[in-house]
Amino acid sequence: CHVHRMDPTSPQDVPRSAPWAQGNRHDDRVESGRVGSEDLVTARLWLRRPTPVDVDLIHTVHSDSRSCVHNPADMPTSHAEAEDRYHRWDEHWQHPGVGYWIVHGGGRGLGFCGLKVMTLNDRGVLNLFYRLDPSAWGHGVATEAATAVVDWADVHRPDVPLVARIRPANVASQRIAVH
Repeated sequence: CHVHRMDPTSPQDVPRSAPWAQGNRHDDRVESGRVGSEDLVTARLWLRRPTPVDVDLIHTVHSDSRSCVHNPADMPTSHAEAEDRYHRWDEHWQHPGVGYWIVHGGGRGLGFCGLKVMTLNDRGVLNLFYRLDPSAWGHGVATEAATAVVDWADVHRPDVPLVARIRPANVASQRIAVH
């Protein structure tokens, strides 16, 4: 599945009762200068490079069987495994200079979205990845985060094809990828 440029979901489409939509504070981070050079800010979300404090979120989201139903091999068996995952993500940011972002909304981490350099059919590609806490599902968060990441790739890695490898049964993920 090749990923095309996506349109973000408008904030009006999001029910304000969504748990993650309450009190979005990403503008505070912009105004205070806490947004880093690799950070992405959308109408509702703040995406930032992971830090060691995110190991708990990595463990929580990946340990939820609902978030890994289409790829159960991604479920960590221990907190140490989540910490190892964080280190691999950090190394990927260091080289080749892309990676996964932590997706924030409503003042809390909602999950992850980003890019991994890989080889597919003997060609280097950027694989789009997104995994969110189930409480954020169905509100356009993944689409908005993926749009920001695809836009980043269009600017910073325009020469590398962007793909989303999605299992056939993962219909929700397919809808996000084709927006």
